[in-house]
Parts: sequence; structure tokens; C-alpha cells
Amino acid sequence: MESGQSYKRVQGKRLLRRVFCFARNVLALVGFLFIIKQVFFNLSVVVSGSMMPTLQGDGGPNSDWVLSEKVSYLFRKPKRWEVVWFHNPDGFLVAKRIVGLPGETISLEDFELFINGNKIQIPEELNFLKYYSYGNLSRGSKVNCGAAYYVLGDDSRDSADSRYDGTVAEEQLLGRAWLIIWPSDRLGLVNP
Repeated sequence: MESGQSYKRVQGKRLLRRVFCFARNVLALVGFLFIIKQVFFNLSVVVSGSMMPTLQGDGGPNSDWVLSEKVSYLFRKPKRWEVVWFHNPDGFLVAKRIVGLPGETISLEDFELFINGNKIQIPEELNFLKYYSYGNLSRGSKVNCGAAYYVLGDDSRDSADSRYDGTVAEEQLLGRAWLIIWPSDRLGLVNP
């Protein structure tokens, strides 16, 4: 009888050890994935219509959930037409499209974007963009980007962007919008 109880005790300890090892491995994996997410990615919910139709939402349940990556800017400079995330002067996380690069001068005339006095061709996949001459680009004004980036919302009639808040320094950029992961009917890449 005693050997039967001893056998059960040993089996119980083995089972407990297996459960402990499994839990330890699961926690290690979760921790590793959390570190990967924190270092390389950011998940944000769109809370404004200023980037419509590219990014949609009002913070509600059907708003786009956007996965941004933080790695590419370690190896290269941000490019024109990319959608980037940064904190605006009020501290809110916002997404806007880069239209002006460091050292360039931006102007708008009749909904046409000019860089250094030359009309710039918008990529075909972004032909829905229509930029309005508001804020610091009104009445034929020109804005020098200096060492920073000029960003505009895709729905520029309703966007607090560089026309009002000024340019965005490279160190302010938190990442490049990469993938819409929710809602499922909008799943897809963000940048052209």
C-alpha cells in the first residue's frame, strides 16, 4: 500500500513539474513577444477622420487598428507619401502623410502641391488626395521644411497638420504606419 502512495506522490510531483515548466515557457514566450512588440511595433486606434479614406475611425468599435513598425527608420530616412505616427503639440498620437522632406520648400496652388517651385506628381494610387491651401499654406504662401518633415492629413479640409502645427522633426516620428489589422474587411497595407 505504501509503495502505491509513493508512486502517486512521485507522479504528482512529475505532473506538477511539467505544469510548472509549461507555464514558465508560456510566460517566457509572452514576455519575449511583448518585448518584440514594444521595441519594433506599435498598435494604435484611429480616433479622427483626418486621414480618410486611408485610415478611418472616430475611436469607436469600427475604427481602424493600425500596426506601425519602428524599425525601418533605423536604417533609412522617411520617404515622401509614407504615413507616419507622432505626437502632436497637444500630446496626442496622430497619423499624417509626409509630403515635404528636409530642405524643401512647400506651397499649394489650386489643390496642386509644389516642392521647391516645381509641381509634384502624386502617385497614381494616391490620386484621391486633394490638399487645401489653409493655415501656413494659404494665399500662395511657401513654407521651408528646414531640417524637418511637412505632413498633411489625407482629408486636408479637416486635419490639424503641418499647416497649423508646423513641421515634424525626425526624432518625433514614432513609426511608419504599416498594416490595418482591424476591422477585418479593411485588412491591408497602409503605405504605397
